[in-house]
Amino acid sequence: MPEQTTIISLGGSMIAPDAVDIPFLKEFHRRLTLWLQEDAKRRVVLITGGGAPARVYQQAYRAVVSEPNADRQDWIGIAATRLNGALVKAIFGNLCSDEVVTDPTAPFEWTGRVLVAAGWKPGFSTDFDAVMLAERFSAQTVINLSNIAQVYTDDPKKNPEARPLTTVTWPEFQKIVGTEWKPGINAPFDPVATKKAAELGLKVFVAAGSDLPNLDRILRGQEFFGTVIGGTR
Repeated sequence: MPEQTTIISLGGSMIAPDAVDIPFLKEFHRRLTLWLQEDAKRRVVLITGGGAPARVYQQAYRAVVSEPNADRQDWIGIAATRLNGALVKAIFGNLCSDEVVTDPTAPFEWTGRVLVAAGWKPGFSTDFDAVMLAERFSAQTVINLSNIAQVYTDDPKKNPEARPLTTVTWPEFQKIVGTEWKPGINAPFDPVATKKAAELGLKVFVAAGSDLPNLDRILRGQEFFGTVIGGTR
């Protein structure tokens, strides 16, 4: 029987919102391990975001330098994603026997049940890396876990009339997030990743990473709270 590859983009806001969120990582590890044990054909790619280390160090760079460079800010963020990736790889132990992937287009080994990937290069977030790995492993969906529970028609912090969406098309979503990448952008799915995901016809599930019972429902194909981009429920 063919292996079933699941792609999860694990936002840095889940791993290290301020400090490392140890209770979250313990429960995430427990639930994902149980899910893998249910079916020997299952395997999962975890792409780790930067979280607080990225935010804090990028802010420090901008505070010191009078004219910050976008690529240099991105490289700082990429280093943070790789730090978080090393932590997640270590947590999954023998299930994750391969090195953290830092270039989704390069040759690499995948011999375990879990593969961890982190930031690649400037110009986009780890959302784009998740899309590239979905294409590489012929996955039709990406699960995007962050501190954003649903996609809204606009930024709800700025527009009180913004409405939550249960489904949204890629063209509609591209209008919401725009087309331009900025280091540290806070969007449900970054603009560059959005363009590539639309071209591939991927379906992306946006959900709050902190709601792990909700993740269980997504993994098992059940009704969940969140937004589906590029498809129906």
